[in-house]
Amino acid sequence: MILLIIVFLLAMPAKVMAVCPVCTIAIGAGVGLSRYFGIDDTVTGIWIGGLILSSGLWFSNWLKHKNIFVKNQTILSVIGFYLLTLVPLYMSNVLGHYLNTLWGVDKLILGIATGSAMFLASIGLDKYLRIKKQGKVLFYYQRVILPVFLLIISSLIFYFITK
Repeated sequence: MILLIIVFLLAMPAKVMAVCPVCTIAIGAGVGLSRYFGIDDTVTGIWIGGLILSSGLWFSNWLKHKNIFVKNQTILSVIGFYLLTLVPLYMSNVLGHYLNTLWGVDKLILGIATGSAMFLASIGLDKYLRIKKQGKVLFYYQRVILPVFLLIISSLIFYFITK
């Protein structure tokens, strides 16, 4: 049933707006699908956290390109994306189950926090490497590879912790 819903949602042509209700449903379905395949919620959360932070930063940048400026725009965009994702997951009881914890924290929340931190660290690492190379990249697709690499490493660490 979940697979049918995912196929239906992917087949629908629509203008993509980051973390729209359909995206939140897709994230919820992705969590359900990853649970079905036995992937721990911390690992799933790592990728959700990276996606949320990336989407919030992208949205803020998009607003700037449209000459729309709001005080504290970036932080408000990021917080908004977290709320648009986490509140529906909480309301649908995907978050907050007392048996789904690691170190006393909900596994999905822990993964989201870790993924967000890794994505943020990759931004800092990218800027640091560009400063060291006088504004040039150290390797092609550096801005894409660094976050994916850090998310993979943290996923592997949590995979072995929760195994």
